[in-house]
Amino acid sequence: MAQDRAKDRARDRMRDYYEVLGVPRTASDEEIQQAYRKLARRHHPDINKDPEAEERFKDVNEAYSVLADPRTRARYDRFGPDFRQIPEDYDERAAAGGGVRFGQGAPGAYQGAGFDVDFEDLFGGLFGGGVRGGPRRTVPGADQEAGLELTVEEAYRGGRRRISLAGPDGRRDYQVDVPRGVRDGQRIRLAGEGARGSPDAPAGDLYLRVRIKPHERYRLEGRDIHVRLPVTPWEAALGATVPLPTPGGTAKVTVPPGSSSGRRLRLRGEGMPHPRGADGDLYAEVRVMVPPRPTDRERRLFEDLAAASDYDPRRQG
Repeated sequence: MAQDRAKDRARDRMRDYYEVLGVPRTASDEEIQQAYRKLARRHHPDINKDPEAEERFKDVNEAYSVLADPRTRARYDRFGPDFRQIPEDYDERAAAGGGVRFGQGAPGAYQGAGFDVDFEDLFGGLFGGGVRGGPRRTVPGADQEAGLELTVEEAYRGGRRRISLAGPDGRRDYQVDVPRGVRDGQRIRLAGEGARGSPDAPAGDLYLRVRIKPHERYRLEGRDIHVRLPVTPWEAALGATVPLPTPGGTAKVTVPPGSSSGRRLRLRGEGMPHPRGADGDLYAEVRVMVPPRPTDRERRLFEDLAAASDYDPRRQG
């Protein structure tokens, strides 16, 4: 039995309930419920005949049973996978004198609200040894994760940014140093800003997972930036040097003569910065634009061009 309990504890430590449900640590109750329903249907043994489906179904139910209850979720966020091994009145006992209080029952047993707990079995795996007669043990705080939304320009420039996050102790403000050229999905670590541990124990870390918001002008592919380059018919036909706004400022782009819509012009090193390697490239895609309301003179010039030219873009070859 003791061996089975040890295996169960080791298995629990390897499991992240948020990852099991596929939700971030900042997920709302509704998001957690929606994720649970989706996964429970997918892995239900009556529907999914995969031999491993039943085990995954159990994991999903266990994760939901913890995260759906605000009290157990708060304890899980604070203490991590070992939260079940921490008595619920841990803070009161620590504040009253610290460490473990032993009751009148068997040696090494904690007597609380109508239950006895064998602390030798309870904390042996957590702290790597027994607690009988030993010094007060400490429990480090758990790591936490939150989202950080950035525009393409903010990700490109980096720099210091102030954010406010809601947590179990209320809303807190943080100063975040965003690396220049940070990528979508990258995590920024704030040391010691995670969940609090027991007294005299270090707090966990807070990880901010970057999400770069979609942009109306720029499209990212890795560190490369793709952008449309509007040009006039005469600039496309005759060639020109035109300005192009980029996240790093305005660049000058040379449009070769005879450029049609869809032609891609590469600006080497003008993409997203790379702190430890080569910067990305910027690709400007030519888009030939005509005057939406041509003046009388523009109309006559286009008519003259139409009469003088025998160019037919629809002709094959």
